[in-house]
Amino acid sequence: MSVKEQQIKDYSSLAQIALPLVEIFSAIQGEGANVGCRQIFIRLAGCDLRCTYCDSAHTWFVPSHALIEEQSGDRHFQAIPNPVPAAHILEAVQQLNTPPIHDSISLTGGEPLLHAATLAPFLPLLKAHSSLPLYLETGGHHPEALQLILPAIDSVGMDIKLPSVSGECHWSAHEVFLRLCDRASVEVFCKVIISRTTDPADLDRLSTLVASVNPHIPVFLQPVTPVGTGRCTPPPTPEQVLKWQGQLKARLTHVRVIPQTHKFLGQR
Repeated sequence: MSVKEQQIKDYSSLAQIALPLVEIFSAIQGEGANVGCRQIFIRLAGCDLRCTYCDSAHTWFVPSHALIEEQSGDRHFQAIPNPVPAAHILEAVQQLNTPPIHDSISLTGGEPLLHAATLAPFLPLLKAHSSLPLYLETGGHHPEALQLILPAIDSVGMDIKLPSVSGECHWSAHEVFLRLCDRASVEVFCKVIISRTTDPADLDRLSTLVASVNPHIPVFLQPVTPVGTGRCTPPPTPEQVLKWQGQLKARLTHVRVIPQTHKFLGQR
């Protein structure tokens, strides 16, 4: 098949694809292993979790319009009716993708894996058109959906929800999810939100889970970061953070503490 024929086939496939989005924009990643890196964020709408500390409740439902940044970093947005056609998403990414600024594309939410069936045919096209690695930010509780898109993903930032902090409990799904990532040719790390109410027993279960899969998987402890959010979840004390990092290091090789740095930069 010629290049032109392949392009025609690709765009024919695009005509059948549309995704519910919150926004597309360029920013500095504020969490996890990619902190400080410039990414193009594709924020999908909809989430099936209701974490008590969530500072992105606006992503729980699909808005009538998605906001798409017009130029990289200019914070001027165009409103596009949802769901957004795949061809329009590719055009928006191409418009923002000014080489060599961006290191990757972040697929975030909400929970992106709620849309795995639609993402599966779209992500290879996104990767081919942007030439950027794809990074999945997820709650890590939909392993079956993950399998649909894992071949197209380069790295995964998986949130492990501590019941004492989030109000959610998904230990079994988290373990299956993490094993799938570890067996695949993707980089994977875990993010764990901690607050003053964190139960050390949850951290024991966390370290046991990760160690049983691979003790060398990096774990990022993320203290709730109440900067400009008005959230009432109390952050942990410095003494708690030091103690809990030491607790996890008894079983795990890489345990780092990083707050949500984008909040200090005043970014979305």
